[in-house]
Amino acid sequence: MLKKISLLFVATMMLLGAWSNNFEKAAYSLAERIMSKSKAQQITFKQKDADKDFFELKSDKKNVVITANNVNSMAMGLGHYIRYCCNQDISWENFSQITLPDTLPRIEKTIYREARVEDRFFLNYCTFGYTTVWWQWKEWEYFIDWMALNGINMPLACCGQEAIWHRIWRKHGLSDSQIRAYFTGPAHLPWHRMINMDKWQGMLPKSWLKEQEKLQSLIVKRERELGMKPILPAFAGHVPEALKEIYPNAKITRNTSWGGFKDTYRSFFLSPQDSLFPIIQKEFLEEQEKLYGTDHLYAIDPFNEVDPPSWEENFLRKTAETIYNSVAHHDPKAVWIQMTWLFYIDQSHWKPQKTEAFLNGVDKDKLLLLDYYAEDTEVWRKTNSYYDHKFIWCYLGNFGGNTMLAGNFKETSRRIENALKETHGLMNGIGSTLEGLDCNPLMYEFVLDKAWTPLYSEKQWIDKWADRRLERADKRYRQAWQLLVDSVYTTPARLGQATLTNSRPTFKGKGNWTTNPKINYNNEILSEVWRLMMTAVFDNNNQTEAALYDCVNIARQYLGNKFSTLRDSMTDAYIQRDILKFKQAKNQMLDLLKDINEITALHPAFSFDRWINLSQSHAKNNEQKEYYRQSATTLLTTWGETPQSLNDYASRTWSGLVEGYYARRWKMFLDMAEEALQNNKEFNNKEFTRLVTEFEKKVSHGEIIYQSKKDPSPFKKLRMLYNKHTHNSSPKNN
Repeated sequence: MLKKISLLFVATMMLLGAWSNNFEKAAYSLAERIMSKSKAQQITFKQKDADKDFFELKSDKKNVVITANNVNSMAMGLGHYIRYCCNQDISWENFSQITLPDTLPRIEKTIYREARVEDRFFLNYCTFGYTTVWWQWKEWEYFIDWMALNGINMPLACCGQEAIWHRIWRKHGLSDSQIRAYFTGPAHLPWHRMINMDKWQGMLPKSWLKEQEKLQSLIVKRERELGMKPILPAFAGHVPEALKEIYPNAKITRNTSWGGFKDTYRSFFLSPQDSLFPIIQKEFLEEQEKLYGTDHLYAIDPFNEVDPPSWEENFLRKTAETIYNSVAHHDPKAVWIQMTWLFYIDQSHWKPQKTEAFLNGVDKDKLLLLDYYAEDTEVWRKTNSYYDHKFIWCYLGNFGGNTMLAGNFKETSRRIENALKETHGLMNGIGSTLEGLDCNPLMYEFVLDKAWTPLYSEKQWIDKWADRRLERADKRYRQAWQLLVDSVYTTPARLGQATLTNSRPTFKGKGNWTTNPKINYNNEILSEVWRLMMTAVFDNNNQTEAALYDCVNIARQYLGNKFSTLRDSMTDAYIQRDILKFKQAKNQMLDLLKDINEITALHPAFSFDRWINLSQSHAKNNEQKEYYRQSATTLLTTWGETPQSLNDYASRTWSGLVEGYYARRWKMFLDMAEEALQNNKEFNNKEFTRLVTEFEKKVSHGEIIYQSKKDPSPFKKLRMLYNKHTHNSSPKNN
């Protein structure tokens, strides 16, 4: 017996040693990808068991030593070291290289941080349309590293599911063309996956299905190597309309219309009480697990922005119970991850009793909820902490990938701290549900950092952020960021935010709810921020990639805000029938749009060309090039059919879009207004609507003709445009 116990002990120790070695090996591989092999060799990773995620940083005689309980904590420790000890920015897309000295900086005093929450969530169904849809492994590999360096351990993983559904629906008798026509085009797949729509820009290429299946395998493999538990989809009831022909007695109902689309594109829902439901669930989960494995976390969202077949409380409770049981029958360890955006966006229907009935259909340890837009509305407060279910506090911060400066820094911090204190352990995580990347990175890094024990005050944190953007401490750059936090980053992002440049032209107000230019600060604050940043950059030749991004981003917003003032001057001139003043305002508006296009062309984060080129990298022939180009263009312009309610919802102030789309709409409008003035006639709004709708339709079919040229001296061009648009003293020319 003693011998058996000894052998068991040895085997256990060997297994623990293997796990430890795997942690360290994965951490070293991450360090090599981020900072080169020679510098990674100057870091020692050590694994140490602990009840909570933690990391510790110190220096021994030779190396920087990162001790942590697992590889994900090691990665967070490495990210902390690069940012705070090496003063280097790590962008969430690979825009700049980390520049480190040959000998890494020593750590003079031990740094220790512990996770305050178990789960650190990231991504949103919509992100897979507004940002990542065209990414290939190169982009995903870097982004997964970025997530690890920020301590994320629970990412949403949506790619590759259409390949599985293609097999499932073929098995049930649908033809290849029926299935591929049922899917939407690539850019709109998130809303297909959320059961909002079918068929829009369908006939998804077979090559796309194969490519995404392979990509998802790489994604989840790497995420697991870095200590993450990817959240995979499960069957939520969405079925093709054609399934009704094969199963005429199945309880399949048509969902309510969504997003202003015609009935042709409405989706269909199979009742979880139907005997076919568990069969499809089992088939899907078995195939998915065979391809991608499982961490027992499943994203299931049956009624997002569509009505359930019945609002009766017993139906809602039974639906949730049946859906979960269908998953648990295959995977007894299953945990349902449910976004609670529906409880926020449709409060008129999701009354407390109905919400409670739906949530209580699932055991409390089997359901984990995402408080989706908590910086604006904390649903946990409106639902008695989700009726004692665990949840993750999420910062959304971006709708549609819009490029508006937005975020409520101090209020977000206050809400997270209060939730940690008040929820008595029900708040199980912190995360972000952003719809698009590439704007306001400050807010996301701050929120993710809040998941760990704090080392700095908010002011210190901002100063540290400013230092690594410039790669050195500069009081002006710090002042610029403090000014942004105090005066600009004070209100949460809203649906339909964009400068008036991106709006369908009109004399007053805005062209649609999707382009609301309202700001809650004086635009001259941005002028001062721009001055401070530019002066700090040029005084000591601090021309970093992050500083270029910051200066372009501030300039883009500042000039976009100025456009509203010029539009109002134009309108006043039109009303007064003053042709000279009208022409002056018109020329100023078009000139400003030209300059915004030139400024945004200075950094790849604001490039429409980049978006289109990434989309066409998936094409196997010219026909697919046009297909992907149309999918990519439609999402960012008309969104769907024209006219419909989501027109311009995903607008971005990007080079290419400004010149090829927004400026052309405004010129069309201004030319018609000038002609009306010259002929002493009223503006024909009906005719303009017809013409602009025709134009938008052409553009949505991929007819933007524009190609940006990379400026060899972006800071020089930036300084020239700065001098043109401000009355401040010019930054020094070094």
